[in-house]
Amino acid sequence: MCGGLPRPSVTLVSGSAGTAKTTFLAQFLWNGLQKKENGLFITLEETPEEIKKDSVQYGWDFDKYEKEGQFGIEFFDPFELGDISSRLKDLIVVNNYKRVVVDSTSLFGMYLNDPYKVRKKLYKLVQAIKTADCTALLSSEIPEKSDQLSRYGVEEYVVDGVIVLYYTGMENAVCRNIAIRKLRLTDYRHGTFPFNITKDGIKIIRDDM
Repeated sequence: MCGGLPRPSVTLVSGSAGTAKTTFLAQFLWNGLQKKENGLFITLEETPEEIKKDSVQYGWDFDKYEKEGQFGIEFFDPFELGDISSRLKDLIVVNNYKRVVVDSTSLFGMYLNDPYKVRKKLYKLVQAIKTADCTALLSSEIPEKSDQLSRYGVEEYVVDGVIVLYYTGMENAVCRNIAIRKLRLTDYRHGTFPFNITKDGIKIIRDDM
């Protein structure tokens, strides 16, 4: 990305199982906290405790920032979403969150069971986030061996950008790649680029090093 994600904007991070989507989202929030940007993690699947425990392996101690009021992590039951847009916007405004992640929008379908309703729900969510003046990432799982960019094939149309994470198993090796498929308001490099998961989180393997 040439300059990173603009504010306000909402970007979809999609990929199949094991592509490090949740790690990507947590790292986005952690990097923001280092820049004094309050962050909010909304989880619809894992518990807050599980996410914070997984993050510690990379040296990301979210507990410290949570106690200081700079970070929040909330579990939203996908079967009791109701008006998630208003609820989320209130959280953002009251706590001055500048970075927000929602993991995972794939769970919306379990509640709504209709691609049209999923798209409508996500559109309202995206607009609420953008009017709250923050930068957000939403994750979505892609079914194995699918050419879609998201679970329901509608999520990518309501967001400003789409980042796809790929996972390929090759004999005894694992290859992970990242590609930007869409990004409004800023330039970006086209193509697919490899990345590793290190003790410090995700690291892009740059070809100019």
